[in-house]
Amino acid sequence: MMRAPGNAPWDDRVFIIAEAGVNHDGDMDKAFALIEAAAGAGADAVKFQTWLPGEIVGRFSHKVDYLERTTGVQETFYDLLERLRIGLEDTARLKAACEAAGVMFMSTPEGFDTLAYLTGDLDMAVVKIGSSEVNHSAFLTAAGKTGRPVILSTGASTLDEARHALAAVRAEGDPPVCVLHCVSEYPAPDAEMNLRALTTLADDLGVVVGLSDHSLGAEAAVAATAMGARVIEKHLTLDTKAPGPDHAASMAPDDFAALVRAVRRIESMLGDGVKRPRPSEAANISGIRRSVVALDALPAGTVLTAAHLGCKRPGTGAPPDDLPRLIGHRLTRALQPDEPVSWADVEPAGT
Repeated sequence: MMRAPGNAPWDDRVFIIAEAGVNHDGDMDKAFALIEAAAGAGADAVKFQTWLPGEIVGRFSHKVDYLERTTGVQETFYDLLERLRIGLEDTARLKAACEAAGVMFMSTPEGFDTLAYLTGDLDMAVVKIGSSEVNHSAFLTAAGKTGRPVILSTGASTLDEARHALAAVRAEGDPPVCVLHCVSEYPAPDAEMNLRALTTLADDLGVVVGLSDHSLGAEAAVAATAMGARVIEKHLTLDTKAPGPDHAASMAPDDFAALVRAVRRIESMLGDGVKRPRPSEAANISGIRRSVVALDALPAGTVLTAAHLGCKRPGTGAPPDDLPRLIGHRLTRALQPDEPVSWADVEPAGT
C-alpha cells in the first residue's frame, strides 16, 4: 500500500524541480541567473549540487563517456569538479536568492558533511539523493534520519537495488519518500526511457514516484505526469550550446516554461478517476442522447405498438431501453411526429 501523504511538497500537486546542477559552470552570476530563470519558468524548486573537495570524486576517478564528449580529455574528473564546485558560503547565498525569488532551494548533498550542512545550517526542506548513492546504504540511512522528505533517484539500478535503497532510507526513520525513475545518460535515448518502470516502482515499493528526466524535450515529463508521477526533475540551462557536462541535455528557460505549462495542464486533466458525467457535459446529455419518440402523429387514446415508436434525439423522453415496456400502453395526450414519449404521457391500456 502506498504510504499516506505527509508534509511533502508533492502532496498537493506535481512538484517540478529545475535541476541547475553544475550548469552555472562555477560562476555565481550564472547560478543566480538560473534561479531567476527557474522562478520565471514556474518551477517549484531549483536544485544545485554541493560537495567538499574530494568528498565524492577521488583522484583516481575516471570520466564516463558523456563527460569525455562534453568536457574533453585534458581535464581530470577531479579537476573538473573542483572547477565547478560552489563552496558552502556561496551555497548559503544561493538559498537566500531562492527565497527572494520565491522558489524552493534544493541542493544534492554529495557526502555526509554536506548532508549535515544542508539540512542543519541551511535547514534545507527536502533532501534529494542522486542515483550514484543507490548502493551507499549508510549515506541513505543518514538522509532518512534527517526526517526531511527524501527524493531518491534510481538511475542505472535494478528493482532489487531500488528496494534496498528505500529500505536503507527508512532504516532509522520514516520520512515521506518519492522514488524517481531515471536513465543515467545525458541525453537519455528515447528507446531506453522505459517509462513503464514508473508503474513497476509504484506497485512494488508502495511509494510516490517521479521522473528525473535526462531525455530531450518535454514529452517524457508530460507522459510521466499522465502515468502518475508526482515529481518531475529536469535540467535547466541558460545556453544549451555552452560547453560543459550537462548543457546539451538540458532545457533553455523558454522550453522549461513550456514544460511546466504542459505538466500543469496534464495534471489538471487527470481528475479523480471516478467515471461520471462532468459539469461541462451534463447540460449536453439530453441533446446528444436518444429517447423514445412517436414515429407518426398519434391521437390521444392510441394503444402503442412497436410500429408507433422509435428512438431519436433529443433525450428528453423515456430512455431507449424503455421502448419495449411502453408497448401496450395508451397515450393520454396526442403526439406529433418525432415528439418524445415519456411515462407521464401514457397509462396502462386496461384503465
